[in-house]
Amino acid sequence: MCSRHLRIRGRVQGVGFRHFLTQHAQALGLGGWVRNLPDGSVEALICGPQASVAILLQRASEGPAWGRVDEVLVEDSQEQVPGFGRL
Repeated sequence: MCSRHLRIRGRVQGVGFRHFLTQHAQALGLGGWVRNLPDGSVEALICGPQASVAILLQRASEGPAWGRVDEVLVEDSQEQVPGFGRL
């Protein structure tokens, strides 16, 4: 099990990015949360098996077709959250 804290920058608000990330995380059986930040970026915490977390990191860097991801900052985290939700 691993946990990663993400900060995603680009055109990631108003394009369904949180819904996109939530659906992929739930399909992979991951825990965590995702929320918009006042500066226009998106913040997320993802928890689960390393292989599934790696898949979600790749999808987060691609984003939904109508968005644009310029940067994904990833940090290790100790926080563990069951289930996945949007804040």
